[in-house]
Amino acid sequence: MSSRPPDQQQRANQAVSAGNRIDLAGLRRMKAAGRKFAMLTAYDYPTAILAQAAGVHSLLIGDSMGTVLLGHESTRNVPLALMLVLGEAVRRGAPDVYLIGDMPYEAMVVNDNVALDAARRFCDEAGCDGVKFEAASDQVGLVERLVSAGIETTVHLGLRPQSVTNREGYRAQARDAASLADLVADARRMTAAGAAMLLLEAVPSEAAQAVVAAVDVPVVGCGAGPACDGHVLVTQDMLGMSGIRPPRFVPVLAEVGKLCGAAMRRYVEAVSSGAYPAPEHTYPMRKQPASPSTTP
Repeated sequence: MSSRPPDQQQRANQAVSAGNRIDLAGLRRMKAAGRKFAMLTAYDYPTAILAQAAGVHSLLIGDSMGTVLLGHESTRNVPLALMLVLGEAVRRGAPDVYLIGDMPYEAMVVNDNVALDAARRFCDEAGCDGVKFEAASDQVGLVERLVSAGIETTVHLGLRPQSVTNREGYRAQARDAASLADLVADARRMTAAGAAMLLLEAVPSEAAQAVVAAVDVPVVGCGAGPACDGHVLVTQDMLGMSGIRPPRFVPVLAEVGKLCGAAMRRYVEAVSSGAYPAPEHTYPMRKQPASPSTTP
């Protein structure tokens, strides 16, 4: 929970939609002040407009679009080219949020040169402020290369979905003392290499608290408990429209999927019954001017 009074927190959130652009320095100031920031995924222009107007501080062009938008079993099959096109749309819809491009699997499995090129394209073509990638312990060098190129880099630790090949593999991480210590060590190495932020997915609150205490950069939680400086959710999961059961850490705050389904059923019924289209849904012919009289 924020340490700020509710009215002050509301004004801070409204500042996002009032044209005050959120940047990395702003997120760091929020951390220093003990203010939590909110991040959501976004893959399209309408969602981005709504998110910025709601006061969301940061948006992630997530590779989660592979499962929630494209219907794949994993996040591995998302094309970089598609993410860049959709990322441009998100930036147009939310010009004032801190925008992060999520490095897709195809950009991460070849070599660091390919990854660096993809990161540059997120910033140059999609207008991202920075990128995020799912980091293994031995990828400190890639962090250093991205940072040296001037790219603000968020390192994703804990559960790394691109490493999961089936739904049974989505399991919480760092749940014992040894793996918790490894997580903290990785967090320290990545921040020492220049990581601008960390994202922790599916780890116990104790693990997140240990990481937050060990580093001085903002830590974003994705199912990582209240100690994190900010939190991120997949928007479709939160809105009840992903089509699959969301993880346990996701609060379903609306049932948009049910609402849309009901509207579609009403449309089908209206078409089937002939109630649609009604006269108000059609275009009338223009009235022709009367022909001039030829009678003398």
